[in-house]
Amino acid sequence: MAGLRRVFADLHVHIGSSESGDAVKISASRNLTFRSIAQEASERKGIELVGVIDCHSPPVQEDIARCLDSGEMEELEGGGIRYRRTVILLGCELEIREPGGGPFHLLAFLPTFRAMKEWTEWLRPRTANVRLSSQRVRASAREVQAELIARGGKLVPAHVFTPHRGLLGCAADRLGARLDPGGIAAVELGLSADSDMAGRLSELDRYAFLTNSDAHSPRMIGRECNELLLKEPSFAEWAMALSGEGGRRIAANIGLHPLLGKYHGTQCASCRRPLRKEEESADACPGCGSKRLIRGVAGRIDRLADREAAVHPPHRPPYRRQVPLSFFPGLGPRTLDKLLDAFGTEMNILHLVPEHRLAAVAGEAIASRIVRARSGDIDLAPGAGGTYGKVRDA
Repeated sequence: MAGLRRVFADLHVHIGSSESGDAVKISASRNLTFRSIAQEASERKGIELVGVIDCHSPPVQEDIARCLDSGEMEELEGGGIRYRRTVILLGCELEIREPGGGPFHLLAFLPTFRAMKEWTEWLRPRTANVRLSSQRVRASAREVQAELIARGGKLVPAHVFTPHRGLLGCAADRLGARLDPGGIAAVELGLSADSDMAGRLSELDRYAFLTNSDAHSPRMIGRECNELLLKEPSFAEWAMALSGEGGRRIAANIGLHPLLGKYHGTQCASCRRPLRKEEESADACPGCGSKRLIRGVAGRIDRLADREAAVHPPHRPPYRRQVPLSFFPGLGPRTLDKLLDAFGTEMNILHLVPEHRLAAVAGEAIASRIVRARSGDIDLAPGAGGTYGKVRDA
Protein backbone atom coordinates (compact mmCIF):
# COMPACT_ATOMS: atom_id res chain seq x y z
CA MET A 1 0.00 0.00 0.00
CA ALA A 2 1.25 3.47 -0.89
CA GLY A 3 2.81 5.42 1.94
CA LEU A 4 3.95 2.37 3.92
CA ARG A 5 7.60 1.49 4.40
CA ARG A 6 9.75 -1.21 5.98
CA VAL A 7 10.70 -0.74 9.64
CA PHE A 8 12.89 -3.08 11.67
CA ALA A 9 11.55 -3.51 15.22
CA ASP A 10 13.02 -5.20 18.31
CA LEU A 11 10.46 -4.95 21.09
CA HIS A 12 12.16 -6.55 24.09
CA VAL A 13 15.32 -4.82 25.32
CA HIS A 14 16.10 -4.59 29.03
CA ILE A 15 17.61 -1.71 31.01
CA GLY A 16 20.54 -2.67 33.21
CA SER A 17 20.94 0.61 35.03
CA SER A 18 19.66 4.14 35.29
CA GLU A 19 21.98 7.01 34.38
CA SER A 20 22.51 7.62 38.11
CA GLY A 21 23.67 4.03 38.65
CA ASP A 22 20.53 2.43 40.09
CA ALA A 23 20.32 -1.26 39.18
CA VAL A 24 17.18 -2.12 37.17
CA LYS A 25 17.59 -5.53 35.49
CA ILE A 26 20.12 -7.25 37.74
CA SER A 27 21.23 -9.75 35.08
CA ALA A 28 21.64 -7.11 32.35
CA SER A 29 24.68 -5.05 31.43
CA ARG A 30 25.02 -1.77 33.30
CA ASN A 31 25.79 -0.24 29.89
CA LEU A 32 22.12 -0.61 28.96
CA THR A 33 20.44 2.64 29.91
CA PHE A 34 17.38 4.23 28.33
CA ARG A 35 19.59 6.62 26.34
CA SER A 36 22.24 4.06 25.36
CA ILE A 37 19.61 1.63 24.04
CA ALA A 38 18.19 4.39 21.83
CA GLN A 39 21.68 5.25 20.59
CA GLU A 40 22.63 1.63 19.83
CA ALA A 41 19.35 0.94 18.04
CA SER A 42 19.52 4.12 15.96
CA GLU A 43 23.21 4.40 15.14
CA ARG A 44 24.56 0.82 14.96
CA LYS A 45 21.69 -1.63 14.62
CA GLY A 46 19.32 0.02 12.17
CA ILE A 47 16.35 -0.66 14.48
CA GLU A 48 13.76 2.08 14.00
CA LEU A 49 11.25 0.80 16.58
CA VAL A 50 12.62 -0.50 19.87
CA GLY A 51 10.61 -1.72 22.84
CA VAL A 52 12.49 -0.67 25.96
CA ILE A 53 11.39 -2.85 28.85
CA ASP A 54 11.64 -1.66 32.48
CA CYS A 55 10.24 1.82 31.79
CA HIS A 56 8.02 1.36 34.85
CA SER A 57 11.07 1.88 37.12
CA PRO A 58 11.06 5.35 38.76
CA PRO A 59 14.82 5.92 38.23
CA VAL A 60 14.36 5.11 34.54
CA GLN A 61 11.43 7.51 34.39
CA GLU A 62 13.72 10.23 35.74
CA ASP A 63 16.07 9.52 32.82
CA ILE A 64 13.17 9.66 30.35
CA ALA A 65 12.00 12.97 31.76
CA ARG A 66 15.49 14.47 31.37
CA CYS A 67 15.70 13.29 27.76
CA LEU A 68 12.32 14.87 27.02
CA ASP A 69 12.96 18.10 28.93
CA SER A 70 16.31 18.65 27.19
CA GLY A 71 14.78 18.23 23.74
CA GLU A 72 17.07 15.27 22.97
CA MET A 73 13.92 13.15 22.62
CA GLU A 74 10.26 13.93 21.96
CA GLU A 75 6.94 12.21 22.54
CA LEU A 76 4.95 11.43 19.43
CA GLU A 77 1.26 12.06 18.94
CA GLY A 78 0.81 8.42 17.88
CA GLY A 79 2.56 7.14 20.99
CA GLY A 80 6.22 6.44 21.63
CA ILE A 81 9.31 8.60 22.09
CA ARG A 82 11.52 9.59 19.16
CA TYR A 83 15.31 9.65 19.30
CA ARG A 84 16.90 10.50 15.95
CA ARG A 85 15.96 7.66 13.55
CA THR A 86 14.43 5.44 16.25
CA VAL A 87 11.14 5.46 18.15
CA ILE A 88 11.00 3.90 21.60
CA LEU A 89 7.94 2.00 22.83
CA LEU A 90 7.61 2.09 26.62
CA GLY A 91 7.40 -1.42 28.05
CA CYS A 92 7.43 -3.38 31.27
CA GLU A 93 8.02 -7.07 32.04
CA LEU A 94 5.95 -8.64 34.82
CA GLU A 95 6.13 -11.99 36.55
CA ILE A 96 2.96 -13.86 37.49
CA ARG A 97 2.56 -17.08 39.42
CA GLU A 98 -0.78 -18.79 39.83
CA PRO A 99 -1.78 -22.13 41.42
CA GLY A 100 -0.99 -25.19 39.36
CA GLY A 101 1.95 -23.83 37.37
CA GLY A 102 5.32 -22.14 37.41
CA PRO A 103 6.04 -18.41 37.18
CA PHE A 104 5.72 -16.75 33.77
CA HIS A 105 6.49 -13.39 32.21
CA LEU A 106 4.21 -10.93 30.43
CA LEU A 107 5.23 -7.88 28.43
CA ALA A 108 3.11 -4.78 28.93
CA PHE A 109 3.35 -1.85 26.49
CA LEU A 110 1.78 1.57 27.01
CA PRO A 111 1.41 4.39 24.49
CA THR A 112 2.48 7.43 26.55
CA PHE A 113 4.91 8.38 29.29
CA ARG A 114 1.99 9.53 31.43
CA ALA A 115 0.26 6.14 31.06
CA MET A 116 3.49 4.36 32.06
CA LYS A 117 3.85 6.49 35.18
CA GLU A 118 0.24 5.69 36.12
CA TRP A 119 1.02 2.00 35.56
CA THR A 120 3.92 2.31 38.01
CA GLU A 121 1.56 3.62 40.68
CA TRP A 122 -0.77 0.66 40.09
CA LEU A 123 2.16 -1.75 40.39
CA ARG A 124 3.79 -0.11 43.42
CA PRO A 125 1.62 -1.70 46.17
CA ARG A 126 1.53 -5.02 44.28
CA THR A 127 5.29 -5.64 43.95
CA ALA A 128 8.14 -5.99 46.41
CA ASN A 129 10.34 -3.44 44.62
CA VAL A 130 8.85 -1.43 41.77
CA ARG A 131 12.31 -0.06 40.89
CA LEU A 132 13.51 -3.45 39.58
CA SER A 133 12.74 -5.40 36.42
CA SER A 134 10.52 -8.48 36.02
CA GLN A 135 9.01 -8.29 39.49
CA ARG A 136 6.42 -10.74 40.79
CA VAL A 137 3.01 -9.05 40.81
CA ARG A 138 0.50 -9.83 43.53
CA ALA A 139 -2.38 -10.10 41.09
CA SER A 140 -3.75 -12.65 38.66
CA ALA A 141 -2.73 -12.59 35.01
CA ARG A 142 -6.28 -11.70 33.99
CA GLU A 143 -6.37 -8.80 36.44
CA VAL A 144 -3.09 -7.47 35.06
CA GLN A 145 -4.41 -7.90 31.53
CA ALA A 146 -7.64 -6.02 32.24
CA GLU A 147 -5.86 -3.14 34.01
CA LEU A 148 -3.38 -2.78 31.15
CA ILE A 149 -5.98 -2.79 28.40
CA ALA A 150 -8.07 -0.23 30.29
CA ARG A 151 -5.07 2.12 30.04
CA GLY A 152 -4.74 1.64 26.29
CA GLY A 153 -1.94 -0.89 26.63
CA LYS A 154 -1.00 -4.06 24.75
CA LEU A 155 -0.16 -7.38 26.41
CA VAL A 156 2.24 -9.98 24.98
CA PRO A 157 3.22 -13.28 26.66
CA ALA A 158 7.03 -13.25 26.71
CA HIS A 159 9.29 -16.04 25.34
CA VAL A 160 6.18 -18.17 25.55
CA PHE A 161 7.70 -21.66 25.23
CA THR A 162 10.81 -21.44 27.39
CA PRO A 163 11.08 -23.58 30.54
CA HIS A 164 12.34 -20.48 32.35
CA ARG A 165 9.36 -18.13 32.79
CA GLY A 166 7.44 -19.01 29.61
CA LEU A 167 3.65 -19.26 29.95
CA LEU A 168 3.42 -22.37 27.76
CA GLY A 169 6.85 -23.53 28.86
CA CYS A 170 6.20 -23.95 32.55
CA ALA A 171 2.85 -22.46 33.62
CA ALA A 172 0.04 -23.94 31.51
CA ASP A 173 -0.75 -26.04 28.46
CA ARG A 174 -2.91 -23.32 26.88
CA LEU A 175 -2.81 -19.51 26.86
CA GLY A 176 -6.52 -19.49 27.71
CA ALA A 177 -5.78 -21.19 31.03
CA ARG A 178 -4.16 -17.97 32.29
CA LEU A 179 -5.35 -15.10 30.08
CA ASP A 180 -8.41 -13.86 28.23
CA PRO A 181 -7.57 -15.01 24.68
CA GLY A 182 -9.21 -11.93 23.19
CA GLY A 183 -6.94 -9.59 25.15
CA ILE A 184 -3.63 -10.95 23.87
CA ALA A 185 -2.09 -8.57 21.32
CA ALA A 186 0.61 -10.96 20.06
CA VAL A 187 2.78 -13.88 21.17
CA GLU A 188 6.55 -13.64 21.55
CA LEU A 189 8.10 -16.91 20.37
CA GLY A 190 11.41 -16.70 22.22
CA LEU A 191 14.90 -17.49 20.99
CA SER A 192 14.51 -21.28 20.85
CA ALA A 193 11.40 -21.52 18.63
CA ASP A 194 10.32 -20.42 15.17
CA SER A 195 7.01 -20.12 13.33
CA ASP A 196 7.11 -23.69 12.02
CA MET A 197 7.42 -25.01 15.57
CA ALA A 198 4.70 -22.72 16.97
CA GLY A 199 2.45 -23.38 13.95
CA ARG A 200 1.74 -26.88 15.28
CA LEU A 201 -0.50 -25.38 18.01
CA SER A 202 -3.90 -24.42 16.62
CA GLU A 203 -4.60 -22.16 19.61
CA LEU A 204 -1.98 -19.75 18.28
CA ASP A 205 -3.45 -19.37 14.78
CA ARG A 206 -5.26 -16.15 15.65
CA TYR A 207 -2.19 -14.31 16.96
CA ALA A 208 0.62 -12.32 15.42
CA PHE A 209 4.05 -13.73 16.27
CA LEU A 210 6.84 -11.47 17.50
CA THR A 211 10.54 -12.26 17.37
CA ASN A 212 12.42 -10.06 19.83
CA SER A 213 15.93 -10.14 21.23
CA ASP A 214 15.27 -10.05 25.01
CA ALA A 215 18.62 -8.26 24.98
CA HIS A 216 20.61 -8.07 28.21
CA SER A 217 23.63 -6.40 26.55
CA PRO A 218 24.07 -3.85 23.75
CA ARG A 219 25.47 -6.38 21.27
CA MET A 220 22.35 -8.54 21.58
CA ILE A 221 19.95 -5.82 20.43
CA GLY A 222 18.46 -6.94 17.13
CA ARG A 223 19.57 -10.58 17.36
CA GLU A 224 15.86 -11.17 16.77
CA CYS A 225 13.66 -8.52 15.22
CA ASN A 226 10.53 -7.97 13.16
CA GLU A 227 10.16 -6.43 9.74
CA LEU A 228 7.03 -4.25 9.84
CA LEU A 229 5.18 -2.31 7.16
CA LEU A 230 4.16 1.01 8.71
CA LYS A 231 3.43 4.56 7.67
CA GLU A 232 5.88 5.62 10.38
CA PRO A 233 7.21 4.07 13.59
CA SER A 234 4.85 4.76 16.51
CA PHE A 235 2.76 2.90 19.08
CA ALA A 236 -0.44 3.42 17.08
CA GLU A 237 1.11 2.15 13.84
CA TRP A 238 2.60 -0.87 15.64
CA ALA A 239 -0.79 -1.70 17.14
CA MET A 240 -2.33 -1.57 13.65
CA ALA A 241 0.38 -3.89 12.33
CA LEU A 242 -0.38 -6.49 15.01
CA SER A 243 -4.00 -6.66 13.87
CA GLY A 244 -3.30 -6.13 10.15
CA GLU A 245 -5.27 -2.88 9.87
CA GLY A 246 -4.99 -0.47 6.96
CA GLY A 247 -2.32 -2.49 5.20
CA ARG A 248 -0.01 -2.30 8.20
CA ARG A 249 1.39 -5.71 8.99
CA ILE A 250 4.29 -7.81 10.14
CA ALA A 251 6.06 -8.51 6.86
CA ALA A 252 8.60 -10.96 8.31
CA ASN A 253 9.76 -12.45 11.57
CA ILE A 254 13.55 -12.37 11.64
CA GLY A 255 14.50 -14.77 14.38
CA LEU A 256 17.55 -16.39 15.85
CA HIS A 257 18.01 -19.82 14.31
CA PRO A 258 16.14 -21.90 16.95
CA LEU A 259 19.07 -24.30 17.29
CA LEU A 260 21.09 -21.39 18.71
CA GLY A 261 18.53 -20.71 21.48
CA LYS A 262 19.76 -21.70 24.92
CA TYR A 263 16.65 -23.75 25.70
CA HIS A 264 16.09 -25.44 22.33
CA GLY A 265 16.97 -28.97 23.46
CA THR A 266 16.56 -30.88 26.72
CA GLN A 267 19.59 -31.31 28.96
CA CYS A 268 20.35 -33.12 32.20
CA ALA A 269 21.04 -30.60 34.95
CA SER A 270 23.23 -33.11 36.80
CA CYS A 271 25.67 -34.40 34.17
CA ARG A 272 24.96 -31.72 31.50
CA ARG A 273 24.28 -34.39 28.88
CA PRO A 274 21.96 -33.18 26.09
CA LEU A 275 19.16 -35.61 25.30
CA ARG A 276 18.67 -36.79 21.74
CA LYS A 277 15.31 -36.26 20.07
CA GLU A 278 14.29 -39.89 20.57
CA GLU A 279 15.06 -39.54 24.30
CA GLU A 280 12.82 -36.49 24.89
CA SER A 281 10.03 -38.54 26.49
CA ALA A 282 12.36 -40.03 29.12
CA ASP A 283 11.60 -39.25 32.76
CA ALA A 284 15.28 -39.54 33.74
CA CYS A 285 18.64 -38.91 32.09
CA PRO A 286 19.65 -41.94 30.00
CA GLY A 287 23.26 -41.19 30.93
CA CYS A 288 23.31 -40.77 34.72
CA GLY A 289 19.75 -41.57 35.76
CA SER A 290 19.06 -38.14 37.25
CA LYS A 291 15.51 -36.81 37.03
CA ARG A 292 16.76 -33.20 37.03
CA LEU A 293 16.02 -32.51 33.38
CA ILE A 294 15.84 -29.01 31.91
CA ARG A 295 13.11 -29.55 29.36
CA GLY A 296 13.75 -27.94 26.00
CA VAL A 297 11.39 -25.94 23.82
CA ALA A 298 11.40 -28.46 20.96
CA GLY A 299 10.27 -31.28 23.26
CA ARG A 300 7.72 -29.08 25.01
CA ILE A 301 6.12 -28.14 21.69
CA ASP A 302 6.00 -31.83 20.73
CA ARG A 303 3.98 -32.43 23.90
CA LEU A 304 1.61 -29.50 23.38
CA ALA A 305 1.09 -29.78 19.62
CA ASP A 306 -2.35 -30.81 18.35
CA ARG A 307 -1.18 -31.36 14.76
CA GLU A 308 1.82 -33.06 13.20
CA ALA A 309 2.81 -30.31 10.79
CA ALA A 310 2.70 -26.53 11.01
CA VAL A 311 -0.26 -24.64 9.61
CA HIS A 312 0.23 -20.98 8.77
CA PRO A 313 -2.88 -18.81 8.44
CA PRO A 314 -2.91 -16.15 5.69
CA HIS A 315 -1.87 -13.35 8.04
CA ARG A 316 1.30 -15.15 9.15
CA PRO A 317 4.48 -13.70 7.61
CA PRO A 318 7.54 -15.69 6.58
CA TYR A 319 10.10 -16.52 9.24
CA ARG A 320 13.68 -15.69 8.27
CA ARG A 321 16.26 -17.42 10.41
CA GLN A 322 19.08 -15.11 11.45
CA VAL A 323 22.55 -15.77 12.86
CA PRO A 324 23.60 -12.53 14.61
CA LEU A 325 27.14 -11.26 14.18
CA SER A 326 27.90 -11.97 17.85
CA PHE A 327 27.64 -15.72 17.13
CA PHE A 328 30.26 -15.89 14.35
CA PRO A 329 33.62 -17.28 15.51
CA GLY A 330 36.55 -15.07 14.66
CA LEU A 331 34.48 -11.90 14.42
CA GLY A 332 35.83 -9.77 17.25
CA PRO A 333 35.04 -6.19 18.29
CA ARG A 334 37.63 -4.60 15.98
CA THR A 335 36.36 -6.40 12.89
CA LEU A 336 32.76 -5.66 13.89
CA ASP A 337 33.56 -1.96 14.14
CA LYS A 338 35.15 -2.06 10.68
CA LEU A 339 32.05 -3.71 9.22
CA LEU A 340 29.77 -1.18 10.87
CA ASP A 341 31.93 1.72 9.68
CA ALA A 342 31.77 0.36 6.16
CA PHE A 343 28.13 -0.70 5.93
CA GLY A 344 26.23 1.27 8.56
CA THR A 345 24.17 -1.24 10.53
CA GLU A 346 24.08 -4.90 11.51
CA MET A 347 20.85 -5.41 9.54
CA ASN A 348 22.66 -4.33 6.36
CA ILE A 349 25.59 -6.67 7.06
CA LEU A 350 23.44 -9.69 7.88
CA HIS A 351 20.95 -9.38 5.04
CA LEU A 352 22.00 -7.02 2.26
CA VAL A 353 25.72 -6.48 1.66
CA PRO A 354 27.20 -8.71 -1.11
CA GLU A 355 29.84 -11.27 -0.13
CA HIS A 356 32.69 -9.66 -2.05
CA ARG A 357 32.19 -6.37 -0.21
CA LEU A 358 32.05 -8.12 3.17
CA ALA A 359 35.24 -10.02 2.32
CA ALA A 360 37.08 -6.81 1.49
CA VAL A 361 36.53 -5.64 5.07
CA ALA A 362 36.34 -8.78 7.21
CA GLY A 363 38.11 -11.45 5.16
CA GLU A 364 36.80 -14.28 3.03
CA ALA A 365 36.12 -16.76 5.87
CA ILE A 366 33.84 -14.46 7.86
CA ALA A 367 32.13 -13.14 4.72
CA SER A 368 31.42 -16.69 3.57
CA ARG A 369 29.86 -17.63 6.93
CA ILE A 370 27.62 -14.54 6.94
CA VAL A 371 26.36 -15.18 3.42
CA ARG A 372 25.87 -18.94 3.96
CA ALA A 373 23.87 -18.15 7.11
CA ARG A 374 21.39 -16.18 4.96
CA SER A 375 20.39 -19.38 3.18
CA GLY A 376 20.72 -21.68 6.18
CA ASP A 377 23.81 -23.39 4.78
CA ILE A 378 25.76 -23.32 8.03
CA ASP A 379 26.65 -25.93 10.66
CA LEU A 380 25.18 -25.26 14.10
CA ALA A 381 25.59 -26.97 17.45
CA PRO A 382 22.21 -26.80 19.26
CA GLY A 383 21.77 -24.99 22.56
CA ALA A 384 20.26 -26.58 25.68
CA GLY A 385 19.99 -26.19 29.43
CA GLY A 386 20.66 -22.45 29.47
CA THR A 387 23.68 -22.49 27.13
CA TYR A 388 23.42 -20.93 23.68
CA GLY A 389 24.09 -22.96 20.56
CA LYS A 390 27.19 -22.25 18.49
CA VAL A 391 28.27 -21.75 14.91
CA ARG A 392 30.74 -24.52 14.25
CA ASP A 393 33.95 -23.08 12.84
CA ALA A 394 33.94 -24.50 9.34
